[in-house]
Amino acid sequence: MAARSGGFLLLLLLLLLLGLAARGSTTRSCPRPVASSPRGILPRCLRPDGGQPASCRVPSEVASVGPGAPVPSPSRGRPRRTRLSRSLPGPAHLFRLSGKCFSLVESTYKYELCPFHNVTQHEQTFRWNAYSGILGIWHEWEISNNTFRGMWMRDGDSCRSRSRQSKVELTCGKSNRLAHVSEPSTCVYALTFETPLVCHPHSLLVYPALPAALQHRWDQVEQDLADELITSQGYEKLLRALFEEAGYLKTPEDSDSLREGGAKALAFQTLENCSEAHRELWKEVRRLRSLLTQHGIPYAQAAETPPSEHGGPRTPTDGTAEQLRGDPGRRGNTL
Repeated sequence: MAARSGGFLLLLLLLLLLGLAARGSTTRSCPRPVASSPRGILPRCLRPDGGQPASCRVPSEVASVGPGAPVPSPSRGRPRRTRLSRSLPGPAHLFRLSGKCFSLVESTYKYELCPFHNVTQHEQTFRWNAYSGILGIWHEWEISNNTFRGMWMRDGDSCRSRSRQSKVELTCGKSNRLAHVSEPSTCVYALTFETPLVCHPHSLLVYPALPAALQHRWDQVEQDLADELITSQGYEKLLRALFEEAGYLKTPEDSDSLREGGAKALAFQTLENCSEAHRELWKEVRRLRSLLTQHGIPYAQAAETPPSEHGGPRTPTDGTAEQLRGDPGRRGNTL
């Protein structure tokens, strides 16, 4: 009986030693901090077995946040928004529209207006050559009667012999939205933009938006007109020069070049210069025709006018005058 009791105690002691050894070999880990600690002291972490908290090492990425930690650079992690290099022209309360875009879908087209930036159009069809382009880039204000009447977006994508352009009219509305888009003439678009920023009757006046120095110059122009020192035409010219200096309007040279699509038209001072240019073009036409013939490429024979026939004016004969390309009229004297 005593031997059996001694063996039982020995087995119990052996199991106890094995349990202690297993507990001592368990690896400490720090799944989560339980309390914040002053700077320079490691946080306290719970042990997996529920015992007393033990110190643990925190990764450098986690330790770099909190009070006194260096602020990360804004260029890391997300793009940095840059400010415009120059101030925008016009009423200051409208500048909050800069950097925002507003869209409108009409029929199969999606129009997008980005004030002080551009106007774009995207065709919402499955055609392989669906149009997507720019209807105008911010150019200038339209000013009349001391009021900003609208934004002009010019120098858009090419359209026939000129560039696309858009006029944006600002009207009072409950929210900022692009309300309507139309094309009153070919490649010229009219947009209506509603915003509560222009509901005040003085919100689009030009005079309050001018710098103090230009306001003083405008006062002097008004006084000169009242004293009859300048004419009404001179008054308008002085005001336009003032608006151009403020950046509200472009110079006439810039506006004319953009209305024509930026292309310089050929100008000839004399008839001799025109004839010489025509002879050069005729030589180029013959060279291109010879290349097409050499490679066996067919081409349409257009009406030819040799340079020798450009020496002077021609009088068309009745019934033989050549009809202009695209002229829908009838030949001859038929009514």
